Amino acid sequence: MTSVLKAVIFDWAGTVVDFGCVAPIEALVAAFAAEGVPVTAAEARRDMGRAKLDHVWALLDHPPVAARWRDATGAAPTVTDRDRIYEALVPLMEAAATRHAVLIPGAAELVADLRREGVKIGSGTGYTREMMSGILPRAAEQGYAPDVVVCAGETPSGRPAPLMAWKAMVELDVWPASACVKVDDAEVGIEEGRLAGCWTVGLSASGNGVGLSLADYQALAPDDRAARVARAAAALTAAGAHYVADSVADLRPVLDDIARRIAAGERP
Repeated sequence: MTSVLKAVIFDWAGTVVDFGCVAPIEALVAAFAAEGVPVTAAEARRDMGRAKLDHVWALLDHPPVAARWRDATGAAPTVTDRDRIYEALVPLMEAAATRHAVLIPGAAELVADLRREGVKIGSGTGYTREMMSGILPRAAEQGYAPDVVVCAGETPSGRPAPLMAWKAMVELDVWPASACVKVDDAEVGIEEGRLAGCWTVGLSASGNGVGLSLADYQALAPDDRAARVARAAAALTAAGAHYVADSVADLRPVLDDIARRIAAGERP
């Protein structure tokens, strides 16, 4: 069987592993706490999806965090401060990412279906290759091993630049971009996919927008859960997502509809 879809390019945390995108929050909060500057989970989630070096700088540049930094150190944060925090963050991220490298339900099954249809599987992440070192083998053990993994720092610019998506397509040898789909739980990843010329699908429930582990998400009252998912979906739609689904488990009908539109000659 051959699909008109050439490739699906997945993000990692909050998309195929780590329901709720918990690992980066643990690591970022710990890295800033070590500097004597508290950062809230909500603040750490503001720039999720960016390369972690850029993420650290965005946090330092966020006015409330910058004010706390000045109170704690007597000076405005500098590039030197950013680099020191980032150096400490790398092992924290590697450990947290490995700890939370549990596949989101439905990921392995969907990818197996797509492969049977001849669809290639790419991936991109705001994590560096070092940060991914524990995730990749753990994901493979659970049945998920994409054909291509593009990590932060492997293109001249990170998200929202389209370069990581383009690099994945080059390595997969797939074109045009209008026959490819980018799936991400963060707004910056949706921007990346749009700029790359791909169809884009945002994941609202499993990702950064709701920001809860699977157990905590399932424990929410139905009305509260629905409201949180709706807010996350609205943010992804505002970022330009062509479609929004709750999680990777809900992607099949979305991808089928995109395939129908491609076959009819539509472009994103």
